[in-house]
Amino acid sequence: MGKIIYGSELSDELREKMKEEISFIIKEGRRVPCLAVVLVGEDPASVSYVRGKEKACESIGMTSRHIALPAAVSMEELRETVAALNGDESVDGILVQFPLPDHLDQNEIIKLIDPAKDVDGLNPINIGRLYMGEDGLRPCTPLGIMELLKRMECPVDGMHAAVVGRSQLVGTPVAKLLTDANATVTVCHSHTRNMKEICREADILVAAIGKPKFFTRDYVKEGAYVIDVGINRTEDGHLVGDVDFDDVKDKAGYITPVPKGVGPMTITMLLKNTIRAYEVRHAGL
Repeated sequence: MGKIIYGSELSDELREKMKEEISFIIKEGRRVPCLAVVLVGEDPASVSYVRGKEKACESIGMTSRHIALPAAVSMEELRETVAALNGDESVDGILVQFPLPDHLDQNEIIKLIDPAKDVDGLNPINIGRLYMGEDGLRPCTPLGIMELLKRMECPVDGMHAAVVGRSQLVGTPVAKLLTDANATVTVCHSHTRNMKEICREADILVAAIGKPKFFTRDYVKEGAYVIDVGINRTEDGHLVGDVDFDDVKDKAGYITPVPKGVGPMTITMLLKNTIRAYEVRHAGL
């Protein structure tokens, strides 16, 4: 049986270190880092995600600010909210909870967030820095995936990685991070031919397509490192990943579960990005 790597356990360890960092900041008499989260409307899933982020901030002693806007908020009002947070010296990280209502332009809002406070790592300037190999804030889930591979003691250098999914949130940036770590990366998607064969030859499989239990053992190389990014809710209310965990766990060398896998790491990397943004801004004061 492959070794199950719980992101929840690694997340707890990393947050303890962050808690120590915050304690040190307080001892120095400095202002505590602050994450501002903008929530538009009352979508239950978004409300739950925001609550989880606020609790995570609280758990390490970081300040969080919740800006709740009605679902009918105008684009101009949302622009003004983001602009105000950009100019607020007490705010280090800005996160606008997505998805937004249909009448709001999500891409425009991403572009409006100050790159220095863009803790989601999605602003085009930060994406450009990623691809230019320059310093900048990186998307949270890909960062979490790389931390999980470290926990697996995965020798990424020289390995073949298959990333299934090409979203700007996960697939595309994690492919770049893996390439930067000297893996040979194949990005697969809905138009990929012979995807099963490609995945079966990969030392590392990153599954991020949003299809429950799509990846069976036939897609997995013996002893592979399997990272399951998918979060899918079944009809009976259970959460499952893109990987058929029970079918694959005996063939993989290492595997992340759903839940308690990649999900907790995403929020932890959000905290890490906020502290990093704070330190960069503090160094420039």
